[in-house]
Amino acid sequence: MNNFILKFKGIDFKSISEGFADAPKHPTAIFAVIGLLVLAFIILKVRKVKLTTSILTQIGVALALGTVLKMVKFYQLPNGGSATLGSMVPILIIALFYGPEIGMLTGLLFGIIDFILAPYIMHPVQVLFDYPLAFTALGIAGYFKDKKKPYMLLGVILAILARFLFHFISGIVFYGSYAAPGQSAAVYSFLYNLSYIGPEGILCIVVLGVLPIKQIYKVMSKPSMNN
Repeated sequence: MNNFILKFKGIDFKSISEGFADAPKHPTAIFAVIGLLVLAFIILKVRKVKLTTSILTQIGVALALGTVLKMVKFYQLPNGGSATLGSMVPILIIALFYGPEIGMLTGLLFGIIDFILAPYIMHPVQVLFDYPLAFTALGIAGYFKDKKKPYMLLGVILAILARFLFHFISGIVFYGSYAAPGQSAAVYSFLYNLSYIGPEGILCIVVLGVLPIKQIYKVMSKPSMNN
């Protein structure tokens, strides 16, 4: 319990400072993240996705809430990854409200924030897979926008599985050396990532199953909130 309270109180500034100190040694990884963000905005522009003041505000709130929830860790794994208090929920809600494009943008921004707060850099591709791409995948839930609740939850499950897939591939390629003797990199990566994404994913599904998603969306989409 004491460990839980300690992690709830704030950010691990020591880890952040160590991450920032190490970041300049990997400029390619940083440029890769920036390039992905620029590409995302170009795609939104090409697809003519309108980002109103209301939507931008709600994205900001979702990112802030997701970041706070990310700080509440039930446990932290030694090589990265932690089970948090449903930090994916705000991102998934944005995707279910506004569709895949805005959902993916929100996930991408959240992944970049996670990278800034807790950067763990081994390779530029590893950074992309473990941070922006993994959370961008949560936007897949947006393809189930305006569907009945069971289908929306199916979209949430697929989105979480997509995030898991990015971490799983990264684990095989870049963390396989941590596998126990005789254990394959694939088995190690699967069990390692499942150990934290599994419990948190279940928590997110339960929370979203209880929340009145469509009613919340109706309130948020009132004309007064779109001005």
